[in-house]
Amino acid sequence: MAAPTLPSENPAASAATPSGYALEFDNVSIAFDEKVVLDRISFQLAHGETKALFGVAGSGKSTLLKLAMGLMRPDSGRIFALGEEVTRMSEQELFKLRRRVGIVFQESALFDSLKVYENVAFRLMEEGTPAEEIERRVREVLRFVELERTYDMFPSELSGGMRRRVAIARAIVTEPEVLLYDSPTGGLDPVTSNTIVELIMKQRDVYKTSALMVTHRLQDAFTMATHQFDPATNRLVALPKGQRGDVPMSFLILRDAKVIFDGDAQQLAASRDDYIREYIS
Repeated sequence: MAAPTLPSENPAASAATPSGYALEFDNVSIAFDEKVVLDRISFQLAHGETKALFGVAGSGKSTLLKLAMGLMRPDSGRIFALGEEVTRMSEQELFKLRRRVGIVFQESALFDSLKVYENVAFRLMEEGTPAEEIERRVREVLRFVELERTYDMFPSELSGGMRRRVAIARAIVTEPEVLLYDSPTGGLDPVTSNTIVELIMKQRDVYKTSALMVTHRLQDAFTMATHQFDPATNRLVALPKGQRGDVPMSFLILRDAKVIFDGDAQQLAASRDDYIREYIS
């Protein structure tokens, strides 16, 4: 895989000021064994915005998230996260950035040998956070995901949905400014999936955290676009028809390694593109 390069067709690009977005991809391409996975991908995630990312299996969605975290390097193009150019950062710089960018993997990726408390506290302990502060924050986020009772349990004692909620707690314990979700409802039954979506919306609407969410379920994203979390009742409420929530919500669709749609729910529903209409039907 080639080292990241800057677009040569724009001499001014290298002198551009840092991105003002929470996350920005600028002409990003990457290929594996000569198979192009992402081809000149460009999009922005505004501060406080939630963007749902769609595409068929193998369309590069998970790769895109790994690029955003600096876990992979693109063959060309630039990636910015919170004003920092990820594609130019050293591993030490990326380590600091990842404290500000949380990720929830599809399979939860919990440490089986550690208790829930230790899983959630892992990053804080690595950073040398005082024990009392770790205790307070771990209990706070477990309470937020409604799993404080699992504090001393092992991952093997939890259901799939509970493990996913613990993974979310681990991602938010460092109070990140951006959250990346890799198919957070993948492999879960509909009832559990709805619980996870409600939790993601709670995080979105209470903390206004910028988020990029890979999902295979259009229903999840449309629920997020048409509902809002009400902290007074601790439940989701439907928005009046045509009204947008307090947090911007948009959709990004990949096809054949390219972005074919980037817009809100109303624009998606109004699209006349045959592929998009078939996809959302």
